[in-house]
Amino acid sequence: MDSKFWFALYTKPRSEFKAEQQLTEAGVDNYLPKITRLRKWSDRKKLVTEPLLRSYIFIYANESERLISVEQKAVVRCLFDQGRPAVIPEWQIDSLRKMLETKTDVIVHNGIVPGAKVVIKNGPFEGVVGTVVNGESGKSISVSIELLNRTVIARIPDESILEVVKESEF
Repeated sequence: MDSKFWFALYTKPRSEFKAEQQLTEAGVDNYLPKITRLRKWSDRKKLVTEPLLRSYIFIYANESERLISVEQKAVVRCLFDQGRPAVIPEWQIDSLRKMLETKTDVIVHNGIVPGAKVVIKNGPFEGVVGTVVNGESGKSISVSIELLNRTVIARIPDESILEVVKESEF
């Protein structure tokens, strides 16, 4: 199995640059998205290069290179999806690279983004499938009955666990 795919690796905290160095030394193609920001302290300002996605680095590897990668000291594990190493589509990595080449300000949104289809795993709405929306009172879920052109929106309790679903799953 010599096919190469993009994988995401989870690194130790604040060890992204160390992981990049170790992976390069091991001969594994890797990509660490970086941004340069002006950081302010009370006594000075300085341009600082930092990872765009904290604790993550991407590798373009076959299975044997992936196994070598997870053995590096700065790498904790490879991300998995449904019991197998999660493959990231190449177009997503290409899009990320193009966005960072523009040198514009970027914002990383952690968590489930508005518009994502989710199923609620616990709480009062357990089993409900809908779309995440942002409202004045925090995150909400909307359930649409498209035939009637109506949408019901309810605030999601903070303790609820959401799982992103694909259209084919429901």
